[in-house]
Amino acid sequence: MTEYELLSVPAAGDAPVKVDILVLPGSSMMTLACAGDPLRAANRVCGRTVFAWRFLSLDDDDPLTSAGTPWPVSGRIDPGEKRNVLAVVAGFRAFEMRDRRMLSRIVRASQNAELTIGIESGAWLIARAGLLDGRRATTHWEDFEEFATAFPAIDLRPDRAVADGRFITTAGASPTFDMMIDLIRRCAGMAAALDVASAFVYEASRGASDAQAPVSFGPAGNHDPRVMQAIRAMELCIEKPVTIAAIARRVSISPRGLEQLFRKEIGQTPGAYFLSLRINAARRLVLDTRLPMTEIASRTGFSSVAAFSRAFRRSYGISPMRKRAEREPA
Repeated sequence: MTEYELLSVPAAGDAPVKVDILVLPGSSMMTLACAGDPLRAANRVCGRTVFAWRFLSLDDDDPLTSAGTPWPVSGRIDPGEKRNVLAVVAGFRAFEMRDRRMLSRIVRASQNAELTIGIESGAWLIARAGLLDGRRATTHWEDFEEFATAFPAIDLRPDRAVADGRFITTAGASPTFDMMIDLIRRCAGMAAALDVASAFVYEASRGASDAQAPVSFGPAGNHDPRVMQAIRAMELCIEKPVTIAAIARRVSISPRGLEQLFRKEIGQTPGAYFLSLRINAARRLVLDTRLPMTEIASRTGFSSVAAFSRAFRRSYGISPMRKRAEREPA
């Protein structure tokens, strides 16, 4: 993790590091677990309360997660209360959260914190509050273009996590876990951080400054590297698709050889997989943005809205307009 400003490391007997995790509706349960559970484990392996951490909400209710399950919180956040770390966690629809009273409470809570962390879509909220202007930041790759357009004063990076002064932004669950392990290292020492990582059978394989990847492969040794290279090449061409022959040339294999590899590793032809990448990207834009269908078709490499709609209907059995209407609140 890039260096960031933080409280002094507490010695045994010192007051614990106070971490308030503000949970917004639509947050991912996995991301929330990655934010809180490493701190719980750190207290356990250290045999003392290094972190006084808690989940909080904007009111007294337990926020609904992206899975529709209420997430238990300890109460509502008090913006005027002093804290060492404020972590703002958000997920789906965060880009629509514009309530001024909410944003002013986040600003005040951040002013009373030594370190503020925007987790996953939490970056939208601290950015909309004006706290990231002129700073480096990141957000989840699905929101990257929309975030860059909404906040031109922010130096947006495609990294998994970005630290700038007293602000950190992370792009999802896995980078959040990385960041919490780093926080434990700074506050409780390397031995404690290694013990916590071991408790979760966790091994960091990527750095904070590594670029986010829309397709994650899990253990890389399970896949032919040429398949991974081909998929990465496809990801870069979603807006302007190239031929499978061109993809094959990029990974130094014949088109026939690439097809055989994909059938063996993925169970699909490379052409079918490339189309599924584009359709999946389109589906995210249909559900998670208000972009017009013409713009979505253009961003995902379709020659027209009609061609996009046909492909979408073949994949999901419903038109993109109806799919969006299903998601919209009544």
